[in-house]
Amino acid sequence: MNEEPKFFNRDLSWIDFNNRVLEEGLRSSLANLDRLRFLSIVSSNFDEFFMIRIAAIKRALKSGDWFDPAGYSPELLLREAAEKIHAITARQYACLRDEVLPGLAKDGLCLVRPEFYTEEEKAYLESLFQREIFPLLTPLRAGEDGLPSIGSLKICVAFHLSREEYGGLEEEKEGIAIVQLPASSGRVVWLPGGNGVKRWTLLEDIIISWGAGLFYGYEVREALVFKLARDADFSVDEQRDHDFIAAMEEVLVGREDSMPVRMVSGGAGPGKLRDKLAGLFALGPQDIYETGGFLELDSKALSVLDNAGISGLREKSWRHYWTPEFSEEETLWDRIRAGDVLLHLPYHSFDPVLRFFQDAADDPDVVSIKTTLYRTGGDSPVVKALERAALNGKQVTAVVELKARFDEERNIAWAQRLERAGGIVIYGLSHLKIHAKAALILRKEKTGITRYVYLSTGNFNDRSAALYGDLGLFTAQEEIAYDAGLFFNMVTGYSLISGTAKLMIAPLALKHRLLGLIERETRRSTQESPGFIMAKMNSLADADVIKALYRASQAGVSIRLNVRGICMLVPGVKGLSENIKVVSIIDRYLEHARIFYFSGGGRGEVYLSSADWMTRNLEHRVELMFPVLQEDIRKEVVSILDAYFKDNCQSSFLAGDGTWKRAERGKAEPFRAQAYFSRMVKDSSDKRWAPKQEFIVRRNPPQP
Repeated sequence: MNEEPKFFNRDLSWIDFNNRVLEEGLRSSLANLDRLRFLSIVSSNFDEFFMIRIAAIKRALKSGDWFDPAGYSPELLLREAAEKIHAITARQYACLRDEVLPGLAKDGLCLVRPEFYTEEEKAYLESLFQREIFPLLTPLRAGEDGLPSIGSLKICVAFHLSREEYGGLEEEKEGIAIVQLPASSGRVVWLPGGNGVKRWTLLEDIIISWGAGLFYGYEVREALVFKLARDADFSVDEQRDHDFIAAMEEVLVGREDSMPVRMVSGGAGPGKLRDKLAGLFALGPQDIYETGGFLELDSKALSVLDNAGISGLREKSWRHYWTPEFSEEETLWDRIRAGDVLLHLPYHSFDPVLRFFQDAADDPDVVSIKTTLYRTGGDSPVVKALERAALNGKQVTAVVELKARFDEERNIAWAQRLERAGGIVIYGLSHLKIHAKAALILRKEKTGITRYVYLSTGNFNDRSAALYGDLGLFTAQEEIAYDAGLFFNMVTGYSLISGTAKLMIAPLALKHRLLGLIERETRRSTQESPGFIMAKMNSLADADVIKALYRASQAGVSIRLNVRGICMLVPGVKGLSENIKVVSIIDRYLEHARIFYFSGGGRGEVYLSSADWMTRNLEHRVELMFPVLQEDIRKEVVSILDAYFKDNCQSSFLAGDGTWKRAERGKAEPFRAQAYFSRMVKDSSDKRWAPKQEFIVRRNPPQP
């Protein structure tokens, strides 16, 4: 190589991704509630970023344990990250204040702030406060002598108080009290009347307006809405095998009182109360993020507004279709034995996956169900099916990843329930997160035990399956099914896998195989017949993979990458990466599938995976990469990949200077990949099979 490989910094690259999410919220052509949703996603993304990445960088600043391939020091990175995020936050809340909220008001959904309450509304809210809100509030004293326990991301109202004595105010008799919004109360409060307009206000505004009644004998000098993000980047003690759940619960408790790393303030600039809070939480000026109004709405509040019954607030929804590959004339088992079936989520319904587990739970010939579960809920139909299967006497094994960040508590609860039903629960592996998505069902048939497998790029979560773009594969092919059995033996017992025929498993062989595939394209590439790689992933941040791609580019391999979020690779550099193009798509659904295509000298190998091209996935997690072997499905997956690179409506291209530029359509016909997928699935479902009735997929156990 003519020069050392170049890298973008991973954290600044991720911030740029969030800026692209913001750009969707800034689009005036989008429906206002969709715009509000994108603006809220920006905030929730940054919450997690501060709790994980900024917290880690701050600790590295103290410890000195730091290496960045892009050459950033912790000090420089924190400074540049803060500059970028402050700029994004200013644009985000200016759009919210000046465009989205006025637009929603014109649409008939009007946010009313305290200064605009009518007399009727004031009377109603004061009564509501006294009856239903005041009894739930607990004011907590905050001062230099001690701080109340304020959980991470809990929205709070701080009051600056002065004591009344002899009719005057004594400045030294002042204090700060903090009131956390009660978890049982929603933030959206509907107002009476409105004359055809839905008027609503915020719970924190009501508390500020009438909260003085909490502090008898004191006067409220100032009130401020805020939330803290605390360090969540610390892990469980892996040595405590005998009480691992207790150790994990200690981590969850510790997160609620760990080091503050950011404060989001509802104020519009410096103030005495804001500065006092910053001092109490040991936060510097760059750690304080002003919104100039109120804090963003979470998904629960957005759902309340979405159900207000006003049309036109969102883009028309797209239907999720049952795949015509499964008909009512044959069982799932017969169809999967006959050939592989691909699900393209969320355009296809997730219901076949639910039916896969539910039929297995009730089928007397099914003897065993094994599955990995990374993120799911206690009310999940998958979990309920596993419980029922265990109660029906089947051997049920669930490999539950308790270290799935921010889902630990939920996973603990339903996993213990499954154990009580008689299931075998494996709580992950020491020092490795199990991120693979696999299910294996063993069924007793005339020819013996037959294995049925479902492998996916996404989680077994029926809710996220309606929002995330993923691919899933049903198969009974013997080599894949046999490898799936070996995989579960590895993660549940002491089996060492020396080699698998079709499944590539991280951290054992996946990275080696991936580098080998890139190297093969590099070796075979000639001027007459250049190699070709297409890949789609969430993040690209492994230095070894990036260097291999640079070598491939120098050998003339044409490389097209669809990277949703972090991209440390620098494209388009002459002599280094001039044959590499990087595109990112932000649209209605979160792009989540990992798809890899290698031309292989004309053979065209296609792989799906749970793993991104990041060091953590390839070296520190249990992941799966699996081939698409059936020819018709292989061609379908390649066409899906191709469509992403044709998108000229929702795509952006990464330049060598690190900037992202929106695709320019020019005179070309508009092509929006996600809309195209929705149409293709609809047309396929309409033309190939018209069901006599909808399949019934149970989301609750059948009644006895």
